[in-house]
Amino acid sequence: MRPGSVSADNPQGSVLADNAPEARELGLYVHVPFCAKRCGYCSFNTAPLEDGAMVRYLEALRREIDLLGALAWAPRVRLSTIFLGGGTPSLLTADELAAMLDRIRSHFELVADAEITVECNPESVTRDKLAGYRTAGVNRLSLGVQSLDDSILPRLGRLHDARGARAAFEAAREAGCDNLSVDLMYGLPGLDLDGWTRAVEAVLDWQPDHLSAYGLTLDAGSLWGAAGIEGLPTEDTQVDQYWRLARAAAARGLEHYEISNYARRGFRSRHNQIYWHAAEYLAAGPGACGFVGRMRYANVKATPRYCETLAGGDLPVASFEHLSERQRLGERLILGLRVSDGIPAALLETRLDGDSRLRGFVDEWRARTLLVDTGDRVRLTEAGFLLSDALFVELL
Repeated sequence: MRPGSVSADNPQGSVLADNAPEARELGLYVHVPFCAKRCGYCSFNTAPLEDGAMVRYLEALRREIDLLGALAWAPRVRLSTIFLGGGTPSLLTADELAAMLDRIRSHFELVADAEITVECNPESVTRDKLAGYRTAGVNRLSLGVQSLDDSILPRLGRLHDARGARAAFEAAREAGCDNLSVDLMYGLPGLDLDGWTRAVEAVLDWQPDHLSAYGLTLDAGSLWGAAGIEGLPTEDTQVDQYWRLARAAAARGLEHYEISNYARRGFRSRHNQIYWHAAEYLAAGPGACGFVGRMRYANVKATPRYCETLAGGDLPVASFEHLSERQRLGERLILGLRVSDGIPAALLETRLDGDSRLRGFVDEWRARTLLVDTGDRVRLTEAGFLLSDALFVELL
């Protein structure tokens, strides 16, 4: 069957062939769905790592990469970033990861300094494995630490302890990783301000190049979202935790460049900036989402069905939507305001034109110094970051 063609079982299969990217450079997100254990807070598309599941997934992924590379417009684009997320991508062996990246390179040109990131769980990495990742071309790691409290980690469903997290960080450095990010979470059950402060200071002492810190949200699809969880800190405590991190990171010279992200100068996540700039990116893997042309699309979520679809010769696109001008503007505003660089003032003015109620709301944010004008751009302050959801709802 022709790559990207329509079949009775997969009428969505041709949409990527019919929607060429507008940009010359794209990102690529690859979803690796498997986890040794599902965390209570996680709402991502995950699957248990059963016997033979990884082999079947990798074969399907090779087919998907081949189909994407056979699209008529594929030779006209280059990949500037590749991001392996999950799930737990670090369950891949170095050889499996190298074969995947080689397959991608065989179909797509990569820019000379392409950023290639792998999300890693501390318990699933060793110095030798990470050295193998580096040899394969990985030049950025994101280490999912989440907490350094050994009384909280098991409750989250994490399989590492604080000592293991530090050992994984050191193993990454010893393997030659000089672009290393750490993930933390605040607002966790049983986490008080002092415990959060100790974790933040400890991780900052490691001198990571990048730090992501997310407040706990009980999303639909997570175990905690369905069943609830006791012992959550108060809203005031969560706000205090946010400010404690922001001030500690600033004191160590990290720039707070996005609502949940901090970096040493020159170490912003290039792949995530594709999202925040509402730029284009391809997706591969079960449940992965992409954006090309003016089309947002999502792959089949269930890993067995994903594999079956590709075995039949079809791209596994499950749903798609073409964004209207209004939707496109709204996303550019909301995503752009997540970043400290902000957005062009003219772009915001386009949204405010003729909407006196929204203009009044935005003027109030300016008066409260939550939103500020810098030259020809508008950006949120750190206090504005904290309250940003209220603004984003209005801008939609």
